[in-house]
Order: sequence, then C-alpha cells, then structure tokens
Amino acid sequence: MSDPAETPPVSDAARQPDAAAEPTAPSTPEERMAALEAEAAQFQDRWLRAEAEMQNLRARTERQVADARNYAIQKFARDVVEAAENLRRGLDALPPATPDEGDLLGKLRGGFEGVERSFLAVLERNGVARRDVQGEPFDPEFHQAMAEQPATDGAAPGTVLQAWTPAWTLNGRLLKPAMVVVAAGAATEKTDTAA
Repeated sequence: MSDPAETPPVSDAARQPDAAAEPTAPSTPEERMAALEAEAAQFQDRWLRAEAEMQNLRARTERQVADARNYAIQKFARDVVEAAENLRRGLDALPPATPDEGDLLGKLRGGFEGVERSFLAVLERNGVARRDVQGEPFDPEFHQAMAEQPATDGAAPGTVLQAWTPAWTLNGRLLKPAMVVVAAGAATEKTDTAA
C-alpha cells in the first residue's frame, strides 16, 4: 500500500479543467442573443413534444377506459348468451301447439316464451344483441360454417341456409359467431379450387 505522503503534489494548473472542455461564453451581445434564441427554440420544441405526448396519452387512456367499460363483461355475457340459447333449445323441444292441447302445456309454453322475451330485452338493454342470420350471405366475421349443403332453388350459393345458433354481439363487437349451414355452389367451389 502506498503512503499518501509519497504521492507527488498536484499543481494548480492540473486542477484547472481544460479551457477547451468548457463552452466558451458568447462575447458579443449578438452571439448571446443567438445562443438564447437557440435555447428558447430548443425549450419550445421540447414543450411541444411533451404536449403532443400528453394529448396522445389522454386519448389512449380515454379509449382504454371506454373499452374497459364496454367490454369488461365480455366473458360474463358469453356465459349468459349460452343460457339464452339453452332456453331457446328448451322451447324448440316442446311439442308444437295444437288446438286440443291441455291448458297446462299452453300456459307453460306461454310462460317460457315470456321469460325468453324478457331475458332478451335485458340483454339488449346491456348491449348484448342477437342477430338471426338465416338467408344472409355467408360472412366469416359473424358466421362459422358447420356444414355445406347443395343450394336450393331460392338460395344463391354462399347463402346461409340454416342457422343452428344466432350470432351474438356485445356493443357491436362479435361475442359469439352463428353456427350455420351454407349453400354450396359455384362461388364456394371457386374459393375451394383457388385455395
């Protein structure tokens, strides 16, 4: 270990920073004015960039809050839609109404249909909408093709012949696609051969 007394003394000139490392102060008033204007322009540019960044941040935050408000219930809504579809399946399983059916069956059917109407109204008030797609042209955004059948006389190729389930949306965004049977034909064959 070296003794501090053995180290050579540092001269005053060595302690002074290099004159070249220090920025030279403007010597004339015009140079000082130009330097101040450049600094002011730099601060203005920084301020404008920071202001633009804050506006972008505000807009992004507002979008995220709106999305969270509109779509936070998406998982819950998907589960509730399953219950609505099961209610419809139950109603479809009832025998068709006949004039000689008993009062009990008629009242049960009417009650379940009333429950379904009320249930769908509650869903619609909360942004969940059912979209019946039978007869529409096939749209991969809202339909999931489960089967393909030859086109009938009244249906063009690529038309939804039958919907096993409706399409469901939450505030306009797809929640659950419709399970559909699509009419086969020239349009479908062209897309299959192109692939």
